[in-house]
Amino acid sequence: MSKDITLTFETDGIDWVEAASIFERAPLGTREPDVLRRTFENSDLTCFAWEGPTMVGIARALSDRTVHSVIYDLCMLPECQGKGLGTRMMEAMLERLGTPGVVLWSVPGKEPFYARFGFKPMLTAMARFEDPERSAAGGYIIL
Repeated sequence: MSKDITLTFETDGIDWVEAASIFERAPLGTREPDVLRRTFENSDLTCFAWEGPTMVGIARALSDRTVHSVIYDLCMLPECQGKGLGTRMMEAMLERLGTPGVVLWSVPGKEPFYARFGFKPMLTAMARFEDPERSAAGGYIIL
């Protein structure tokens, strides 16, 4: 990973087509750019990683800023994976959230990465989705 990777935390000026392409290349599924824009603009915390002028990573979180936060969509280009960028983004997100409780959504196989930050599998969790098939395709396992 290049040392000139910078992190920003504002949604102003983001090219949402480019952001959606990061999800596809990661590969974490297809995102509609306008829906992606709205989800990020309505999130409490966003994080964008840049290598020069090129966006290479993206993440967001919802938070009550007191007790609980939920991290969604930590995603980066394949060529940036395994080089410390995910760690840097997670550390920045956790520091800025500052809540004692943090839950996150993860695709299967990434659990060891998140365990390094103290995350553990939840014994009980439930979800309700408008379209369970679409949610399953997006990496969420619906039992």
